[in-house]
Amino acid sequence: MPLTLAQAKVGLADKIDQTVIDEFRRDSFILDRLTFDNSVSPGTGGSTLAYGYTQLLTPSVAEGRKINSEYTAGEAIRATKVINLKIFGGAFEVDRVLEGTAAKSEISFQLQQKSKAVSNKFHYDFINGKSTKNGKADTDNTPFDGLDALCTGLSTEYKPAAAVDLSTVDAIKVNAEAFTFQIDTWLATLSQKPDALLCNSKTATALKYIAKLMGYYTQSKDDFGKGVDAYDGIPIVDMGRYYDGASSKTVDVVGTDAKTGATAIYAVCFGLDALHAVSPKGGKIINTYLPDLSKPGAVKKGEVEMVAGIVLKDSTKAGVFRNLKVAAAA
Repeated sequence: MPLTLAQAKVGLADKIDQTVIDEFRRDSFILDRLTFDNSVSPGTGGSTLAYGYTQLLTPSVAEGRKINSEYTAGEAIRATKVINLKIFGGAFEVDRVLEGTAAKSEISFQLQQKSKAVSNKFHYDFINGKSTKNGKADTDNTPFDGLDALCTGLSTEYKPAAAVDLSTVDAIKVNAEAFTFQIDTWLATLSQKPDALLCNSKTATALKYIAKLMGYYTQSKDDFGKGVDAYDGIPIVDMGRYYDGASSKTVDVVGTDAKTGATAIYAVCFGLDALHAVSPKGGKIINTYLPDLSKPGAVKKGEVEMVAGIVLKDSTKAGVFRNLKVAAAA
């Protein structure tokens, strides 16, 4: 049965599990809005978590005809695709003495921070995931395509020949009207109004400023009371920054080219007939594993884990606007 994180929380008896889900929802506009199709079962031998689906590439068309003439045949075009779910998670360790003497629970703190890290990793792969690496299936890193790969080559991919300069206030004032026309033209290539515009912090700041200049700015509140800025009623979502523990570097989830200063905005429609998430059948979307302080062992280990992937069922319900200059070229 497809469900959102808010719906998944209702069926949980454990207060800690409910709290963790609220952390994910509070920290992530994406995870709060996504619908999860929890229908995936392990394949033969239990070693794979594959999800097959049909993607609509080109919709069917209709036309008028003259008397005694025939319609020109034209069929909707679709493609069968398969993705593999990814296991997102992390572990932490806490000494039982520290847990017992600290003013605030160290386990609760580490659990909260680990939840943020897992959400952050999902954000990064949501945009940058690649199902292939060097021409081979990438089962070790991200076995599904993120939005950047999903939108490449689609009719909803827009890349102006010359970069749109939004790098300074003066540049924004000069280009605001032309950019508004371009972004509205791009959004019109989607088959419906998107549910979100996804970008990095610099682009979000520029987009909000342009929306105010052009009279397109609105603001609402989410379920947790946080403000949601919007362009023409479409939420502007800063995808944040990703900390890569392996390289000890923090980068924008929606990156900016270091040489050109160019970046992108992604538009997405959420739904089972558009872009949605996939999770295992019969299990919780997010699992927490907490230590038992009553058992032996000085160092206690906890874990947070999510198994998921994303799919785009309709190629006209997501898109990307590339070649936006939000930083000075190197």
